[in-house]
Amino acid sequence: MNRDQAYELVKQKISNKNLRKHILAVEAVMRRLARRFNEDEELWGLTGMLHDLDYEETVDDAERHTLITEMWLKEYELDPQIIRGIKAHAGQVVPESLMEKAIYAADPTTGLIVAAALMHPSKKLSGLDTEFLLRRFKEKRFAAGARREDILTCEDFGLPLEEFLQLNLEGMQSISDELGL
Repeated sequence: MNRDQAYELVKQKISNKNLRKHILAVEAVMRRLARRFNEDEELWGLTGMLHDLDYEETVDDAERHTLITEMWLKEYELDPQIIRGIKAHAGQVVPESLMEKAIYAADPTTGLIVAAALMHPSKKLSGLDTEFLLRRFKEKRFAAGARREDILTCEDFGLPLEEFLQLNLEGMQSISDELGL
């Protein structure tokens, strides 16, 4: 499966445009993180692209989230690392590899960054910097759904929070037009 095929599948399974934007944001962040760690950008990108494929089906049944995706993706014979990464982001398996740990931390970070962009005077990702994100991160009520403890696991794989936020921001800025931010 290549990126275009994966995105076609996303469009078939995900009707909510904001969820599609979230998926694209996580893909872009995973690609940026892969470059930072000299890892396989396509593998990491596909993991980000497919991580919430079954979300609309499992929104009310978190225990099944990613398990339906795993079933749907069997016919594609994807690298097993992609499936583990998808499952790890939702806590279905304990994140062990660098990619699994990265998607686990990146998923909620994209929500924090979108919320920060929307409340910034510019309403654009280009108006954000790491300092602004760090201030928002410290405000517990700001983007309360962006689980701070999950984001902070970036330190477990060698990235200080400031650098991790910067890499996430760079990834999302690279597709700001697609995100409408």
